[in-house]
Amino acid sequence: MNIALLGYGKMGQLIEKFALQRGHQIHLIVDESNRESIDATDLAGADMTIDFSRPEAAVANIDLCFEANVPLVVGTTGWYNQLEAVKKRCIAGNKTLLYGSNFSIGVNVFFYINELLATAMNPYQQYDVQVEEIHHTQKLDAPSGTAITIAEGIIEHTDSKTEWINNLIGEGEESIPKPHQLLIESHRIEDVPGTHTVLYSSEVDQIEFKHTAHSRAGFALGAVIAAEWLEGKTGFYQVTEMFNFGGHV
Repeated sequence: MNIALLGYGKMGQLIEKFALQRGHQIHLIVDESNRESIDATDLAGADMTIDFSRPEAAVANIDLCFEANVPLVVGTTGWYNQLEAVKKRCIAGNKTLLYGSNFSIGVNVFFYINELLATAMNPYQQYDVQVEEIHHTQKLDAPSGTAITIAEGIIEHTDSKTEWINNLIGEGEESIPKPHQLLIESHRIEDVPGTHTVLYSSEVDQIEFKHTAHSRAGFALGAVIAAEWLEGKTGFYQVTEMFNFGGHV
């Protein structure tokens, strides 16, 4: 495929590396230095676009790809408050978009097992559950999209939790969660690719379920694989639809 990259930070550069290794070509690179001069005609000839830009740029980038009628993989998070509106535009216009909070194979296995674990723990109300996430200090959104996906998976399968709240540690006053609220505790530390932990705590013990990324490479490779999976499809997809773990939770 001829792939256009929207965003050329550390993730964009890794995606370029894996795309080239897997036999694709880079049609266009868009970053902050040239984004204002890019329009739909610049995407002519691209077979696919992969967006790892910034939260405030994501929706405009999506609309640019819709206008150019180029399929799009979106790894940027922090724009999900507009997700339903984007989905409607995608379906109404017969466009193609795949989005996800995390493209790592390991994290998507984690998402699946997280829902199984939440289902198993649901009868045992003596356990309280929370999510902890650690990312590098350049991470622009808190909580991370991955942490939100984890929290939503727990809420879907836990009767006692109906919403999540976030505390960004070291940034202002911390909220105390109410019993129906699931706490996501966010930490920002230099040079940490990403760690996510689910904690079930009672008076007598604690269960920890944890994923630690050793580098960004798994995310970047997963994004290229997602683009390959999306090729030839039309519609609105989540990254979880790429994976088949033997049934639904």
